[in-house]
Amino acid sequence: MVHNLATVVGLAVFLFGLFVFFTAVLGLFRFDYVLNRMHAAAVGDTLGVFCILIGLILLHGWSLSAAKAVLLLAFLWLTSPVAGHLIAEMEVWTIPDIHAECREEQR
Repeated sequence: MVHNLATVVGLAVFLFGLFVFFTAVLGLFRFDYVLNRMHAAAVGDTLGVFCILIGLILLHGWSLSAAKAVLLLAFLWLTSPVAGHLIAEMEVWTIPDIHAECREEQR
């Protein structure tokens, strides 16, 4: 009974993660400005990776590979948002007329 419940929940979370990835890809194609695209990709990547790895852990059960997936999840959750932020900040610094395209927060 518990195994069937874990399988159903794991499959649902895994499919939700795939849905998040596909909507992030749709955001990449639909948005016009590069910073909007970066935001869609970063949010979709972070939530999608979390849901897919949690779904795989629930489907596979707790083992050494699940512990490795948890470490991978922690690494990706720490590095992906930071990398997205640094790329977006570099884009703001390199565009000469950024105020014409979007509002920028002054620091």
